[in-house]
Amino acid sequence: MKALFTLIAAAMLFTGCRTHSTQTANAQPAAQTAVSEGVKSTVYLTREISPESLVKIYNALGRKAEGRVAVKISTGEAGNNNYLKPELIKNLVEEVNGTIVECNTAYGGQRTTFENHWQTIKEHGFSPMFKVDLMDEEGEFEIPVVDNSNIKCDIVGTHLKNYDFMINLAHFKGHPMGGMGGVIKNASIGVASANGKAYIHTAGYQRKVEGLWQHTQNQDGFLESMAAAAQAVHNYFGNGEKILYISVMNNMSVDCDCVAHPAKVKLKDYGILASLDPVALDKACVDIIFNMTPSEGNDNAPLKERISSRHGIHTIEHAAKIGLGSMNYQIVNID
Repeated sequence: MKALFTLIAAAMLFTGCRTHSTQTANAQPAAQTAVSEGVKSTVYLTREISPESLVKIYNALGRKAEGRVAVKISTGEAGNNNYLKPELIKNLVEEVNGTIVECNTAYGGQRTTFENHWQTIKEHGFSPMFKVDLMDEEGEFEIPVVDNSNIKCDIVGTHLKNYDFMINLAHFKGHPMGGMGGVIKNASIGVASANGKAYIHTAGYQRKVEGLWQHTQNQDGFLESMAAAAQAVHNYFGNGEKILYISVMNNMSVDCDCVAHPAKVKLKDYGILASLDPVALDKACVDIIFNMTPSEGNDNAPLKERISSRHGIHTIEHAAKIGLGSMNYQIVNID
């Protein structure tokens, strides 16, 4: 499938990863996760979107965030107002004594430089309220991938080493390139350094943000690279035992929070879902959108088209194939 995104610029070929740090990741790649046929992963659901329900669904997972806790969110591009608001996530972040973590972007915008990124974080209300860490501000290092069919490693900010546990707190919505943004994207592109983002987007073709990006015409390779990078982060945190996943289905534009001027939201807010299985969680969110009956003020057609036209489901399918989780799930309503 031809890439549906336009990547600009001066190309640099890379066939593998080189070590940028003498400190290794705190977990080697695990063998592919064994998912017994017929066994369904649990996905918790609440239709209430509030600070209290966010803590409630975290507690329902039964996995306590301990030690130095990273809370990975998107703080949103300047001009975008769809990101998860500080007021919504405040109770959860305080509950786990967490630090909001981000990395610089690899495209034109206000978050490509640390100075402008910090200004955006402040304007969006995060730095006055929380501890915030731009994880690649002091460099990057590589963590191993299980699936090296496209990328040979995952390139992340050095500050990732400062955390013992991660809460992957995603805003589910569309995405111009990947079709959708859920917890797999939040763990892959979201945790990657700026160079790591270029490496994933180009499916291992270019691993430096220098000049312009080379168009690789490899959409499925990009989607598969996201799955591989998400698995690398999952394994980094205790082979998946020190990470959990939450998706908030609100303000669901067809565009990502990384878009400065996103398309108008045409869907009503749905709720919050959570799981220890990122594949099951993303699949549940997609199924909710595709199985929804349209009604006045609740048009799911644009987001369905965005996901389908970018082959977005392939990210989930590949993540399941390489052992990150299961596409079989059962929803447990906690309301």
